[in-house]
Amino acid sequence: MPVITVTNENFKEVVEKGTILLDFWATWCGPCRMLSPLLEELAETENLTIGKVNVDEEEQLAEVFQVSSIPTLFLVKDGKVVNKTVGYQPLSALKEFIK
Repeated sequence: MPVITVTNENFKEVVEKGTILLDFWATWCGPCRMLSPLLEELAETENLTIGKVNVDEEEQLAEVFQVSSIPTLFLVKDGKVVNKTVGYQPLSALKEFIK
């Protein structure tokens, strides 16, 4: 599945149906940059859509989700948050998180 950029404009259509892993990140965040290739691998191997939300560009979404530290990951199913984690996670932990 693809890795997509999530913005205020496309947020509703992206999360309303199915399962998506939202990654709240920023370009200046070292752990976010370390996490990015793992998320791309998850998108390919787990048939999962990954949505990347740049907190510097999408401050309103970060505020709605009450993101105070990054990276923050939210697992969203049919528009509802079902799981959340903060900080860098190894691939094995990410696979557990999405199950």
